[in-house]
Amino acid sequence: MGRVARFAVSIDEKLLERFDDYLEKKGYVTRSEAVRDLIRNALIEESIGEDKDVFGTITIVYDHHQKELADKITEIEHSYLHNIISTMHIHIDHNHCLETIAVKGKASKIKELADKIITLKGVKHGKLVVTGIEP
Repeated sequence: MGRVARFAVSIDEKLLERFDDYLEKKGYVTRSEAVRDLIRNALIEESIGEDKDVFGTITIVYDHHQKELADKITEIEHSYLHNIISTMHIHIDHNHCLETIAVKGKASKIKELADKIITLKGVKHGKLVVTGIEP
């Protein structure tokens, strides 16, 4: 970490009380660390909008009895070989599987990949989570 800068924040008392409750619930020791995390998260979210390089996971739950769904997922994954780092497949029960796909690349490409997989018929739930290196 570089040099530490200090700054003051003016904030409504009720908002500060809610923030302090949040800190306690999350286990933060200081407000400073919580503010740093919030700033990092905002900057990472901003980088997604700027189409910068991101890392993340696409997690889906799907019905493995859905006709040709596994083949469609694999076909899409093969079209994004440069973006997929790894996949993990878990059998939840007799009917459902969970797949987690670790990804990297330009934010727009990762979102495109996630949308193609998550919107397939038979995918019950899907979520893209992205992160990045602190700017």
